[in-house]
Amino acid sequence: MKPHFHFLQLILVFIFFLSGCAAFAPMNEFYKTPNELTNNDKSVKELPQLPKEPVTSASFPGQKDDLDRLARLWEVRSRGKTTADYPVGPGDVVEISVPAIEELRGRVVRISGDGTISLPYIGKFQAAGLTEEELREKLAEQLRLYMYSPRVVVFVKEYRSRQVAVLGAVVKPGLYSLSSGGDTLLDMISQAGGIAPGADPKIYLIPAEPAESGRVKEITATLPESFLRQDPAPLILKRTEPILIDIKQIAVGGNQQYMSLSIRPGDVIMVPGGGQVLVEGWVEKPGAYNVSPGLTVAGVVAASGGPLFPADVNAVKLLRADKVGNKSIVVADLEKIKLGESSDIALQSGDIVEVPPKTSKLIPWGLYRFFTAIVSVGVSGSLPVK
Repeated sequence: MKPHFHFLQLILVFIFFLSGCAAFAPMNEFYKTPNELTNNDKSVKELPQLPKEPVTSASFPGQKDDLDRLARLWEVRSRGKTTADYPVGPGDVVEISVPAIEELRGRVVRISGDGTISLPYIGKFQAAGLTEEELREKLAEQLRLYMYSPRVVVFVKEYRSRQVAVLGAVVKPGLYSLSSGGDTLLDMISQAGGIAPGADPKIYLIPAEPAESGRVKEITATLPESFLRQDPAPLILKRTEPILIDIKQIAVGGNQQYMSLSIRPGDVIMVPGGGQVLVEGWVEKPGAYNVSPGLTVAGVVAASGGPLFPADVNAVKLLRADKVGNKSIVVADLEKIKLGESSDIALQSGDIVEVPPKTSKLIPWGLYRFFTAIVSVGVSGSLPVK
């Protein structure tokens, strides 16, 4: 290679260095550690004091609505009557034993869809809505027509009418029966073995709300008679939108009492898995990253190798889809987060973190890449292969 070509290369690299130093300064300032902030460094501002009051976390549309719905549900269920024992209902299997009457010794019956059971000597009567003790007293009262002091034993073998579904990222997902009217959201998750490691610290609650009587009759009329005869009609519920319960959010906001929300038969509790977050844009290693407890926007950018020089760290976008698929965007300023002037944003499965470029940095970055390629050609004698 000719000597004047080497000289031209050196001049161009020197020009690029002078033009790029000013552009690199803001990025260098962003990454300075507290130990580098000395009194002699007049160009760097001192770290501001952290605010005395906690900084409010950035929120997405719908989060406040969920808290409002949760508060209303808490109020309604707190006012409701709490019993030590739930009454029996359609679908429950009851064992009734009257030792003095052969036809009623160890007799197992299922409460029908209309809440009734039929027994010898007693006939058909309404059982739904009675507790075990109340059902025993009612049977004894009917049998006094035939005997002086009837001894009646009632035992509920299966509680189909008080089941709650606990699904998703729990140790033992499945259907669980309420033991009493005092069972809470935390009790049911505990029955399922607790939240699985690595799960998203969120809970989706679908509260059971019976449909209007007209709607129940409409749906029941479409079911075959054989189905209704063999198995009681299922609990027909309204189409209720899930309530998102962010465990961290209610803990920080002082709303821990919501974890002791009373649970009712037919409720559905879902715990989402950890999932992944997608990081794209001007970072060292864009791609998908597993959501771990406590993962934030600043944390996932750091996990992806950190922002490249052209990245606009003041306008990092977080895209999140709500429960019906609508996308919302929140802008995070990594510089303010680093300095404590803004709170970080917790991530959840399905989030997309986009690190956009800053227009003023694209030209020096492009020149840098171009001249780096030229120098590389001069050193190796061939074009770099990507």
